[in-house]
Amino acid sequence: MATASENRMTPGKIIAFSLVGLWLVIAAFPFLWTFWGSFKVQADFFSKADWTNAIWGTNTIAETGSAYTGQGYFGAWITEEFWQNVINSGIVVFFTVVISLTFGTLGGYALARSGFRYAFWLLMAALVFRAMPHITLVSGYLLPFFEWNIWGHLPTTIIVLVAINQPFTLWMLHSFFLNIPKDMDESAMVDGCTRFQAFWHVIVPVMWPGVITTGLFSFLLAYNDFTVTAMLLSAENETIIPAINSFLGTTQVEGKVMYAVAAVVSATAPLFVLILFFQRQIVSGLTAGAVKG
Repeated sequence: MATASENRMTPGKIIAFSLVGLWLVIAAFPFLWTFWGSFKVQADFFSKADWTNAIWGTNTIAETGSAYTGQGYFGAWITEEFWQNVINSGIVVFFTVVISLTFGTLGGYALARSGFRYAFWLLMAALVFRAMPHITLVSGYLLPFFEWNIWGHLPTTIIVLVAINQPFTLWMLHSFFLNIPKDMDESAMVDGCTRFQAFWHVIVPVMWPGVITTGLFSFLLAYNDFTVTAMLLSAENETIIPAINSFLGTTQVEGKVMYAVAAVVSATAPLFVLILFFQRQIVSGLTAGAVKG
């Protein structure tokens, strides 16, 4: 039970809570402002005359008769068929995460249990590959994709994203496996398990927090990617981030900005839910990867 002295607010606690509160406001403000503005018309959300129009919806009331409107969401999801971009993103993200985790788990386990020196150099090579800019890697794939007439399709993008993401998953899962004592593998094999059975039935259940943490980071890489998807996908196969960018238009072509604002809110909201749902596994996984077993 906490004592009265522990519950008393000291100057240090007040400063700490104030700084945390300020950080939360600064961090949350862009999303909250965008969420609020997604229910306004463009003349309000990007008002140069009076920024408070974005709060009160002056022009929104004049145009729609209400302070709030769903025109941005209707235009993005129905008129521009943003739902198709969401499906494309779902396909790309799902296969990127599954393939990356499959090879990353098997490779990380093999390298962690290997006593050969080549394991270190393989990890170094993977690290160098991961450090390269994405645009450098993508440009190397463009020519063969054009020659083989497979540019613009989802599978080719998945291949490139897996290639970019694999070194990260390999390194991260390798570090998790290093923290699991080899005695667990050996004990299982003494009891009659094969190497793979020991891996699948003994090691993987212990590794779940690490797998979930690595999978989440892989998900974010594929979900938020712009460079790879913008360069390798045709217009009909666009994922959500290039689609949002296309809503904005260019200096020569006027865009549909409120469609982009509504799409940004639609794409960001699931991330909050995902983080909240897996927060315990993420913290557990990161902690497991940081403490030597």
